[in-house]
Amino acid sequence: MSDEDLTRRTVIKTGAAVAAATAIPLNALPSQAATVSTVTDAARISLKVNGVTHEQELEARVTLLDALRERIGLTGTKKGCDRGECGACTVLVDGRRIKSCMTLAVMQQGREITTVEGLARGDDLHPVQAAFIRNDGFQCGFCTPGQIMSAVACINEGHTGSDDEIREWMSGNICRCSCYPNIVASVRQAAKDMT
Repeated sequence: MSDEDLTRRTVIKTGAAVAAATAIPLNALPSQAATVSTVTDAARISLKVNGVTHEQELEARVTLLDALRERIGLTGTKKGCDRGECGACTVLVDGRRIKSCMTLAVMQQGREITTVEGLARGDDLHPVQAAFIRNDGFQCGFCTPGQIMSAVACINEGHTGSDDEIREWMSGNICRCSCYPNIVASVRQAAKDMT
């Protein structure tokens, strides 16, 4: 075949012919697909969320985020990137902030999990929630639950000495609306209110 005969169409046809000739027939593969799809590694676990114990039967691969949203029905925690990059799924576990999309639910058994729904006491908002409202710390609101949970931890950890320090310790939470100045103001205000 000369260079003149080498066109995109001939390359695709040749590639398809080679792929078809070398493909292994599906019936030649071991029958593992049926076994994998029917096997479940479900475990009965207890998750203590916002002071309430939830008994759940979950597969070992279920993330804490999916357990909270899909099984327990607490949809305040958001599924953003599902890769631990955006922070929309931030919750507190034993007072420490974690990205719930990056941890398995079975690993959190016996720990105290707090979601955004667990911050307010009845009609009394948590100081961070109130500060986000007062300082207009949100626009679309999608990232707000994760921002609020991260802000609670930031304050509890003592990382509110300056606006730069707040920015640094809140940097794991992304706001696609770029509401960062108002978020920093909210954290600063809440830190004052909580002292």
